[in-house]
Amino acid sequence: MAARRSMAAAAAPSTVVSSSFNDGPPAVFDKIVKVTIIDPSGARRIIPAMVGQTLYAACDLNGVDLGPSSSGPPQEKVRSTTWTEPLYGEGAASGFDHVLLQGGNEGVEIVEPAHDNEKKMIEAYWDADEIFPESRLASQVEINAKMDGMVVYVPDRIVDDIP
Repeated sequence: MAARRSMAAAAAPSTVVSSSFNDGPPAVFDKIVKVTIIDPSGARRIIPAMVGQTLYAACDLNGVDLGPSSSGPPQEKVRSTTWTEPLYGEGAASGFDHVLLQGGNEGVEIVEPAHDNEKKMIEAYWDADEIFPESRLASQVEINAKMDGMVVYVPDRIVDDIP
């Protein structure tokens, strides 16, 4: 019986410690944002996305079909107004994963602008009347914390499964 009391007494201080833990390091849920995907039929779907992953990866993990990925890592990363780090990636390799990002969203405004290679792939794969200022390739857009609540429009897919 004494052992049970000491176990209960030992558990009491841990509840006090756990309240101070909430002020400590961030939880996983601090790194998850909700993104609304609107498909060509107009159906809406809210998916969770981890900060730091690409929009394509978030859609792929949640069963949203965007077609084949452009799958090339970025060519460079803008780290500040004075420093752009060359990453030596090949950049976008195709334009199948075209999406339209909601204009006016705070997270979209701070996302890195499209590189020349990404713009060339969008222009090569899509007609001029299907390209908008909000057009991006999902594999080239990195999710950030300010994208919570962002809306992504998925246009009709290009036929990519012809043998």
